[in-house]
Order: sequence, then structure tokens, then C-alpha cells
Amino acid sequence: MAEYNPQSIEARWQKRWEDARVFETEVDPAKPKYYVLEMLPYPSGTLHMGHMRNYAIGDVVARVKRMRGFNVIHPMGWDAFGLPAENAAIKNKTHPRDWTNVNIAEFQRTLRRFGFSYDWRREISTCEPEYYRWNQWFFLRMLEKGLAYKKKSRVNWCPKCCTVLANEQVVNGGYCWRHEDTLVEVREIEQWFLKTTAYADQLLDDLKQLEGGWPDRVITMQRNWIGKAQGAKVKFAVADVAGVDPIEVFTTRIDTIYGATALILAPNHPHVAKLLEGSPVRAQSEVTLAKLKKSSVKAEDVATAEKEGFFTGRHATNPFSGERMPIWVGNFVLMEYGTGAIMAVPAHDERDFEFCRKYGLPVRVVVQPDNVTPLDGATITEPFVEHQQGRLVSSGPYNGLSPEEAIAKMGADAEAKGFGKRETIFRLRDWGISRQRYWGTPIPVIYCAKDGLVPVPDKDLPVVLPPNPKLTGEGESPLASTPEFVNTTCPKCGGPARRETDTMDTFVDSSWYFYRYCDPHNAAAPFDPTKIAYWFPIDQYIGGITHAILHLLYSRFWCKVMRDLGLVKHDEPIKRLFTQGMVLKGGTAMSKSKGNVVGAYEMADKFGADTGRLYTLFAAPPEKDLEWSEESIEGAWRFLNRVFRLVDKHSEAIRGASRGKYDGASLNEKEKGLLRKAHQTLRRVTSDFETRWHFNSAIALVMELTNEIYGAEPLEASVRPEVRREVLELLTLMLAPMTPHLSEELWEMLGHADGLWKSSWPAHNEEFARDDEVEIPVQVNGKVRGRLKIAAGAKEDAVVEIAQKDSTIAPHLNGKRVVKRIYVPDKLLNLVVA
Repeated sequence: MAEYNPQSIEARWQKRWEDARVFETEVDPAKPKYYVLEMLPYPSGTLHMGHMRNYAIGDVVARVKRMRGFNVIHPMGWDAFGLPAENAAIKNKTHPRDWTNVNIAEFQRTLRRFGFSYDWRREISTCEPEYYRWNQWFFLRMLEKGLAYKKKSRVNWCPKCCTVLANEQVVNGGYCWRHEDTLVEVREIEQWFLKTTAYADQLLDDLKQLEGGWPDRVITMQRNWIGKAQGAKVKFAVADVAGVDPIEVFTTRIDTIYGATALILAPNHPHVAKLLEGSPVRAQSEVTLAKLKKSSVKAEDVATAEKEGFFTGRHATNPFSGERMPIWVGNFVLMEYGTGAIMAVPAHDERDFEFCRKYGLPVRVVVQPDNVTPLDGATITEPFVEHQQGRLVSSGPYNGLSPEEAIAKMGADAEAKGFGKRETIFRLRDWGISRQRYWGTPIPVIYCAKDGLVPVPDKDLPVVLPPNPKLTGEGESPLASTPEFVNTTCPKCGGPARRETDTMDTFVDSSWYFYRYCDPHNAAAPFDPTKIAYWFPIDQYIGGITHAILHLLYSRFWCKVMRDLGLVKHDEPIKRLFTQGMVLKGGTAMSKSKGNVVGAYEMADKFGADTGRLYTLFAAPPEKDLEWSEESIEGAWRFLNRVFRLVDKHSEAIRGASRGKYDGASLNEKEKGLLRKAHQTLRRVTSDFETRWHFNSAIALVMELTNEIYGAEPLEASVRPEVRREVLELLTLMLAPMTPHLSEELWEMLGHADGLWKSSWPAHNEEFARDDEVEIPVQVNGKVRGRLKIAAGAKEDAVVEIAQKDSTIAPHLNGKRVVKRIYVPDKLLNLVVA
């Protein structure tokens, strides 16, 4: 008897697939298309089994869809730019390109080892000029449309690194992630932005197109990130400084304006300097202001950050009540949101309440909840924030109105009196893409003393990174200190000029990469729109929940820009999104930094790639986290050995057998039982693949079928070869998307000269799948009173007669008349009696 040797089997079939170019695909209007894609990986280190689960899920979908007759595109590439590669290159004294390409080679080796059905001709790497020239081309189109612009912006700045840090690189309460003894500062520097806010309404409204295809959780996260808020802008005149413009605030709760006990400005609000000039508290305030400007409160941390601030010594006038209010500066007010100034209503806002209690500012209740003891601002321990209930108090002519009524009336009054207007704002900010790093796409702009800012002409793209930068991780941008890159000629006047030395955020690379897969070698355009029209939108996108906001939001933005440029015709790039669970070991996600990874290549060498694939698909539903278990991986290995031995045992007898030359009447009971189980399994596995993605339950069903076949042994004497052939072929075909190498081997053992990759997904035979006998519940007046075993397909009269004679059901019918019968064949009988 042959032994199951996954290493040799997998190597052999991978070569045959490659030689036959099985997974290569082109546009074919005669066939329905299916675009399945896992989020492209960042090539760092080596792949572990936590990564492989994502790719295994996508590969099952791709293989099932091919077998179902779809023209499947399933590509792979590399998100190859980024700060980690630059830092690793510095640490290892190598070039970022060399470090990245070594990792790419290792990643590709592992993905090929697992037999994932990628069309490798479509492979892209975002760090190659052939790719990033189109990043630059898109940037220039956005610059022409006014969607790319440069302005001063507050950034996190490490004085030791001398560079900008992303929010994620500010750790431990405000320190540099690389220099943990260095406090991060906030500075204003010139930065490039893409105007995502120009599409805010579309990004929000088009979420409706994604309902049913994207997880509700992701849609909610995107809706909250866009953060549409309808409210009013109100002007508060400065009371004790002449010549200072009114301070404008945006509020969604104008109904609470009589409860405002202070104005609070962002530390970098332009009014702050004017207010402090000549103020009696100027000296001590400027020290605090400098501290607040250097501290960094992220937008997502505003609610939880320690509230700090100071009184400017100045006051403003409430335009509704005429009351004088102190003007403060607070670290939790962001210049990037609204107007950079708020009215503090501590009785009805959590952040205002925390700040005002800390600094002893009054708390005044102006909305009393219904049907409870009236709230007292001096004693409440938390604000009353519900605006769906309650009535206004202490609000002059608006007393007694509901908050909704007051919002409408007060907004209209503010407009009529000229100190306010109703307005809609968004939490969404424009996308800052400037990075003071080397390993990224150069921004294609030139600065000329004569002509100012000059876009690089299309004919001069790509602007290529210099090959030998001086990388230290400190000081100015590596590009800025590379004269051969910086110094150039102005395309307009021919005079001396300087290149832009910022590079692009790597989210630019990943915002449109899946379009390039459809036309990866096009040297004249980012892609051919006719190919995109065939392949898009993506039918199934698979990746982690960590990308729910930025990557997916930027991709949606990019799609809409391309639509408006006439390159695509759709509004949304991704029809369906699936966020898989993580693979855990010891209760935490696999991570090299935590030392709890299981190397993917090493696992394949020990147990075989098919074992690893099967285990990651079987151990938990794909949307749930999976706890790695060595014992369970060995169980998957044993199961595949059992399947191999089963087919090997019967393969010789089966090879010469005919196919399907029998009907139900000619089958004996053992044959009927095996065919019934095989076709019932096929029916349920098909449903699991097509409608529910319950790969784990599909595998469990195939294991049950395998056990039933073993339980029916010996088969030689009582199960004809053609029945054995059908049952084992169905078993093999159902395993094929999950364990493709073994399934190809079994298919060949069963006598097929052509590879299984040419086979279609089978259809179950309903006659064979039907049970001879079924068990149904019987209800009397809606309550279950017993269960009956009846012949499958039994008629209603016959079932009622059996029920009336059943010893557990009959007592509930005695002396009563059946007035109604409800019968669902093979499912349920309900007798209504009186």
C-alpha cells in the first residue's frame, strides 16, 4: 500500500499547474467573471500561519468559483514601500530595496509552497518605478483638479529624529517610538494633502451600496470616521479686546447655548495670540500655551485624554443671552475639527463637564429630562446628554421647547439676526500624504525661483528615487540631503530648480493596486479601462478588521477620483468584504515580536501544505479567532492520511469501472446508504461554500462521510466498483478547494488522466440524497406532543393516520375534533383540535 507523502505530492502538482498555466486568466466576455483578492501583504520577515489563514480562505473561494464555471482572477503582489523597510535597512546596513526584495522572495516562496492559485504573471511590487510612476501620474491629475494642495499643518515631530511621526509612532503618553526618552513635539510644517473632504458626502451616501456585502461593523466604523454633523456656526463677540474678530464656534446642540459657561479655543487657534496680547495673565499663560502646543492629543484620544487648559483673561458675549463668558484655551479642542473653538456646556457634554469641573467653571442645566427630579448643575455627577428627550429651561424665550424644536428655531433665529448660520460639517479631514522619508514614492513637483511650483511633466515620469541615499534615521529627509536628486532644471524656463523632497504616504500605493493587477504591464497608462470594465468591481475582498477605516476609505476615495477622471464607470471598487479572524497562540495574535509564531514554511515541511490549509479552515469559522493547537494540526494530518489510504485501497478496482450505470431500484442497502450520505454531504457542502462560508462545517461533513465509508467496510463484496467510484470521486471533489494537492493525486489514482483542475463542481442527485425515512415533529394546537418516523415523501392523510394511532400523541386527541391540519411534507404536522 502506498504511503501519503505530501512533500513529493505537493511539489509534483505545483509543477504541473505551473507547466499547464492553470491559474492564468484573461478577459473572456463569454464567461462570467469573479475577482477574488486578499489584501496585499507588507513583505517583512517571514510568513507565519497567522498570515496563511487569510490566503487559504481566498484560495478556497477562487477554486470553488473556477469549478463553478467562473473566469476567476486571483492575483498577488507586495505593499513594498514604507518606514519599517527603511529602518530595517539602516539597522542592517543595507539598501531598503535589497532588504525588501529578499523578503518578497521569501514570501513568494512560501505562498507557492502552499499552492495558492495565483496568476503570478500579474504580480506587482509597489516599490518598482513601473508601478509608482502611476502614483505620480494620479497625483498630477489631482493637482490639476485642485484635489492635491500644500499647506501648513500640525504634525508630530521628534527633535532627535528630526522628522515627522505618524500618530501610531507616538507612544507611552507622548514619546517617540524609537527614542523613548524623547518627548514628541507638535510643529507646523508645509505638507501635501489630498482633498478627501471633496468626496465626503459621496463617501457617506455610497455606503448604502455596500450594505449586505460589507460587514455592518465596518460600515459603521466608516460612517463614524466620516462623521457628518448637522448643526450651526455661531459668532461670539470678544468683549474686552478691541479690533478682534468674533470667535466662531460650530455646535450640533445650539439648543444648549444658554448653558454655555465658557468658550474654549484650540492652542493653535489664530485668536489666541491676540487675546493674550496685553492680558493680565499673559506671562504665565504663554508658558502653558507653549506646553499645550507641544503636546499631541490625537483626535481618537480626545475623549480619554487628561484635559488641560488656562484662562486667557478675556471674555466673549453670548449672542443669545448677552452674558459675558470667560475665554479659555484647552488641549482637547482641535483646530482640525469644526472651527477650532467650542462653547463649553458642561451640564450637557462629557468633555466639557470634565474640563469645567477640573477648573471650577459653572455648570448650568438648560435641558431638564422628563419625569425625573430636576437636575441641579451644582450637584450632578455626570452630564445629561440625551437630546431625544427633555425640555429647555433657563433659556429665555425658548423655555419649554424640546431640544429638536429648539435646534430648529434657534438656528433660524441666529441666521435672521446675523450672528449664525445652519451648517453641515464632517469629522473627515483631508489626507496628509507627505512623509520625510526615502523609501516611498517621490512627489512629482519642482520649485523654481522664477516660476514657483511646477508639476513634473508626464513625459518625465517616473521621478525615480536616487540609488544611493545616505540613510541615518536622523536629521532631514534623506532626499533633501541628496544633491543629485534635489538639484534639477525647471521644465518651464530651463533654469535651476529644486525637487520636492517629501515622499508619499504608502496608503497611496495600496489605494488602487487592485486595478493594476488587471493590466500590470501597461506602460502607457495605469490600466486599460476596457479591462477594468470587465473585471470590476472586486467580487470578494478579504482582509483584517484593522484596515476597516483608512485603507478601505482611501480606496473608495481613489475610485471616485478615477471615475471623475473617466477611467472607471463604477462608484465603489469592492462589492463584498470579508474580515477574517486572527490566529492566536497562547491567547494572543501570532506576532514575531511576541515570539509566538508558527512558521508557515516549516509547518508545510513537517505536515504538508494541505494539512496546514485544512487546519486553518477547520479549527474555527473564518470570521472567528482561531487558537493554534499542535494536537489539532496532527489530527488534520491523520485525517488526510485516512483519506489517502481509503482511495489507495479501492483505486485499482475503481479505475476500470463505468460511471453512473445504475438506478435506485438496482442498489442494495449499503450502496443506497453510501450514495445517500455522499449526495447529502455534497448538498450541504455546496451550501456552505456558496451561501455561508462555513468552511469548518463543510470539512466536518466530509469527515463524517469518510467515517461512514470506513464504517461500511468491507466494500468489495457488497458495493459495486462504479458506486465506490462515485462516492470517492465526490469525496475528492469536495476536498479539492481546501486540499488541492492531495485531491489532484487522488483524482489521478481514481483513473483520471486529466487534472482535477479541469473538473466542474458536481451537482447532487436529489433522488440519491433523499432519505428513505424522515423524523418529523407533531404538534397539537401548536405544542409538540411527539415525533414520528415516516416514509420520505409520505402523503398528508397517511401521516395523520399514523399520528392518531401513536401512543404519545393519541391521548392529546381523544374526545376532540380535528378542525384544521397543517402539514409541511417531511418537516412538520400540526393538528388544531377543538
